[in-house]
Formats: sequence, C-alpha cells, structure tokens
Amino acid sequence: MGVFTLGGLTSVPAASRTDLLAPAVLDALTVRGLLDDVGVVEIDPGVSDTAATRERFGLDAATLANCVVVGGRREGAERIAACVVLSTTRADVNGTVKRLLDVRKASFLPMDRAVELTGMEYGGITPIGLPADWPVLVDARVGRADVVIVGSGVRRSKILVPGRLLAALPQARIVDGLGTEIPAA
Repeated sequence: MGVFTLGGLTSVPAASRTDLLAPAVLDALTVRGLLDDVGVVEIDPGVSDTAATRERFGLDAATLANCVVVGGRREGAERIAACVVLSTTRADVNGTVKRLLDVRKASFLPMDRAVELTGMEYGGITPIGLPADWPVLVDARVGRADVVIVGSGVRRSKILVPGRLLAALPQARIVDGLGTEIPAA
C-alpha cells in the first residue's frame, strides 16, 4: 500500500520516507495509522507549484489537489478553514466558503501567516496535520478521487493519497460545489 503511480510519479509508502513530511503531517499520519496507506515522492522544490508539477510529471490536472487556507471574521472572532479542491477548480471563497464559515467576507490568508499557523512551507500546505480546530472543507470531487496529489507540508515532496482518506480526516467536511471550474483561457 502507499505505492501509487500517476503520470511520471511513483510513490513509496510514507512510512519509508518520513523525512519527506512536515512534522505535523508525520504526526497526523502516525496517530491515524496511515503511514502505509499514503504515498510520498521526492521532487525538486522548484516544481512544487501545481502547474509546474503537472507539466514536469505529465499529470492529469484532475489528479492534483490544492489546499488553501482562508479566513474571515464574525463578531470580532477570526474563523479559519482549509479548502481542498482539484486543480481544475478554484475554491469558491466569496460564496460557499463565506457561507460555511458564517463570515461577512472570506479571503485567502497571507502567505506568511498561513505558513506560521500551519507550520508548513508555502507551496506544500496540505490538509493533513492542520490545527485540530480548523474545519477542512473538501470538495466532493476530491473525496471521490481514487488518488490525488497534494502537498506534504514541505516543498521538496508530494503525497499521493486516496481521496476517501482526505474525506475521512477528523475535521473534514465534504462540500458539493466547493470548487468552481476554472474558465478555459
């Protein structure tokens, strides 16, 4: 288990390369007993961004997922969530996310703040190992995917994980229509 091949990427079980995981990701996978169910692959940090990863490894865009951190305020209290959507879509921050967080305005957290709060590297943020009090909003298409590629918490690797495992994260909430299709250029 944990061995997946997508495009030009072939993973090894995360248990065999824990050095490629951010500490919070390693802790979360260990606690949930998933180190053998999730694959990890080392990559050049220069191709960590989704588009570069897709191009470099000949991947179908529907196999890549993005995890973004968003926030908003309600009655002076900040509400933060992570959104996981396929790379063929973008998170509906101004509609669906705003409603789910019950805030007047939702927006992406600034890079430095997202990195500080997650303990992960920008470009490698993943839904696994986030603060326990954050909801993880998972687009239903991600949850149904056989395997998706997401960040590992660091830029020098990616994890390959069955969508059902992301949907089963303790703070996960499956949301139909969280991701909206990106118009063709």
